[in-house]
Amino acid sequence: MGKAVNNNGQYHKKLTIGLFGFGVVGEGLYKALQQTSSLNATIKKVCIKHAGKKRNAPEELFTTDKNELLNDKEINVIVEVINESQPAFEIVSTALLNGKHAVSASKKMIAEHLPKLLELQKKTGRSFLCEAAACASIPVIRNLEEYYDNDLLHSLKAIVNGSTNFILTKMFEDNLSFKDALLLAQQLGFAESDPSLDVDGWDAVNKWTILLAHAYGIVEYPDNILFNGIQNIQLSDALVAKEKHYDIKLVAQAKKLLNGEIAAFVLPQFVKHDDHLSFVKNEYNGVVIESSFADKQFFYGKGAGSFPTASAVLSDISALRYDYRYEYKKLYHHIVPELSNNFYIKTYVSFDDWQYIPKEKFEWIEEWHAEAERKYLVGVLPFSELKNNSWWKENNTSLILSPEPVIEDVEIRKLKKKSLELAGV
Repeated sequence: MGKAVNNNGQYHKKLTIGLFGFGVVGEGLYKALQQTSSLNATIKKVCIKHAGKKRNAPEELFTTDKNELLNDKEINVIVEVINESQPAFEIVSTALLNGKHAVSASKKMIAEHLPKLLELQKKTGRSFLCEAAACASIPVIRNLEEYYDNDLLHSLKAIVNGSTNFILTKMFEDNLSFKDALLLAQQLGFAESDPSLDVDGWDAVNKWTILLAHAYGIVEYPDNILFNGIQNIQLSDALVAKEKHYDIKLVAQAKKLLNGEIAAFVLPQFVKHDDHLSFVKNEYNGVVIESSFADKQFFYGKGAGSFPTASAVLSDISALRYDYRYEYKKLYHHIVPELSNNFYIKTYVSFDDWQYIPKEKFEWIEEWHAEAERKYLVGVLPFSELKNNSWWKENNTSLILSPEPVIEDVEIRKLKKKSLELAGV
């Protein structure tokens, strides 16, 4: 591996890059690298799927043969920014096994193959970096990895999907229906022609899977984390939120419970106007980290787009000059906490017909409005009820969490005792 000398006479590595994918992010990275000559990193070859397209780079740079990159001894870093999960995994795993470092932006691929990727990093001793896979331009993975100790990390909550945040912002600020807001997001390029990955919450839970590993050492498949998207949210829900002086956001969160276990999920939530996440609008992302002594810290930035995502890839590339790697301290050097289903959540549920709502499953119901065409209630449910059943996302039902949704068993017992005392029992 070549070395370059900086002004202090210190050496850092020359990086020769093989790039997979030349779409929005790949081209953004190509342009960004041209503007950062101090990095001492160059793209030697780009592997693309379709040879005939006109691209803003010299023709000799491109190939459709992945082995030209993966077997090239000169290439010491593989950067992967393609859309398909399985080919992305094959590229990254082959790169690591061939002694190359790998950088990826594919959240779906990482979330689905995380245990295997961890194993490959251990086996090969190579770095696998993926800052761009969660929140694009926000350096949240590196911060969780280096700065926050598991024992001191109280909670993490975030808006990690720009498309859904854009749609919700338009429903609120311009009173658009969900369908119209989605159409606008597609026209502006913030949502795909098939928006279900974003809208149904898959993209958010994939990112959350990655962040849970760096925050708490929890390695879990996305399917095992409770999530929903914003596909059932109605304009009437937005109007109720406005009455209560709330916003609605799709919030990914993890909270340490009193018993040391972690409550984690991705669901729509009412957010108070003074909450940091209330300020996160349109295609932006935001992360609020709460720890024992630092209180709350707020990270904010663009969660998608050519240059914001390329900036995170660039940051990973630059870290490789010094052999940086994720150590996953919380996974390998701590007792990893369990994901819990043993708590309660306070929630708002709106619906067309009472017959689809199992009222008896609620611990209690604080509010109900049954007279309007669109009915709703506010009540407390065991989290396991959502985990084990799907009535809350069927038959045009919309479930939105309250601003402080997690209620622990201890609190439930206290509240029940108090209500019995008030009732004179």
